[in-house]
Amino acid sequence: MKKINLALLSGGISSEREVSLNSGNQVYDALDKEKYNIIRYDPKMDLPRLMDEASQIDAALIILHGPYGEDGTIQGLLELLDIPYQGSGVLGSAVAMNKLSTKLLYENAGLPIPPYLVLERGDKLDPADCAERLGLPIVVKPLEAGSSVGMSIVKNESSMVAAADKAFEHGEAILVEAYINGIELTAGVVGNKELQALPLIEIIPDDAHEFFDYEAKYTAGVTQEICPARVDAALTEKAQTYAKMAHRALFCEGYSRTDMILSEGEMYLLETNTIPGMTATSLLPQAAQAAGISFTKLLDRLIELGIKRHSSRK
Repeated sequence: MKKINLALLSGGISSEREVSLNSGNQVYDALDKEKYNIIRYDPKMDLPRLMDEASQIDAALIILHGPYGEDGTIQGLLELLDIPYQGSGVLGSAVAMNKLSTKLLYENAGLPIPPYLVLERGDKLDPADCAERLGLPIVVKPLEAGSSVGMSIVKNESSMVAAADKAFEHGEAILVEAYINGIELTAGVVGNKELQALPLIEIIPDDAHEFFDYEAKYTAGVTQEICPARVDAALTEKAQTYAKMAHRALFCEGYSRTDMILSEGEMYLLETNTIPGMTATSLLPQAAQAAGISFTKLLDRLIELGIKRHSSRK
């Protein structure tokens, strides 16, 4: 059988560059070398080479996070180059990357979310008004960033300006959201039109971390991840249904992972990741493993789904 010439994209220029490079290395190790001729590209310096070699590439595997990788930018380039790729297209990638468009589409689909406000650079920040409208604590985070970069949990009004300044380092608008105390869950789905919901994962950061922040995500041993999550069958089904609804509401394709909080029997959706972490121990591969799908087979499946979607659009 003829091998697939596979472009593996990792690195890039976002604040999550190092995570992307590490993920790319682990994905490279896991890919079946009997199936693929793997050509690696770092968009930080290799885009001209990618464009020159496009006609020789059968498919691309995008292992990029944050702006210019997860927001529809690289997806648009691959569309122009006529290269199939895994995951969501330009539209789904762009809307899921923007936390405001995500929330508006969640609301339109009837999905439950925490109350929130959006502030643009130059808007007057009134900590007392935010506290009155949303309560305390309050979550402050950039409108377009991943891996909890720039995110803070504010417990008093005096800390709000510093938290907003930190979030504004990553964009021109920020999200101010009510803090929901509860169990952190994440639900992955795989598929194009027919979606397979994966087992839920329960996320428990250690006592030194109030939430699943950048350090908790990427430092070994800091976070306990339980799969399947310790919730009953009815709540599991509800979370999986919400993950499928979110996937469709945001125009996602191929796969996605939706993060949510379970509090007093109610589920609140936080965000949907169109390129979830892709090391062997990342959340979506863990859930796939619990469903009997190895990391290597999961990568095969995502590449296959991307090629099928591309073919169907021809």
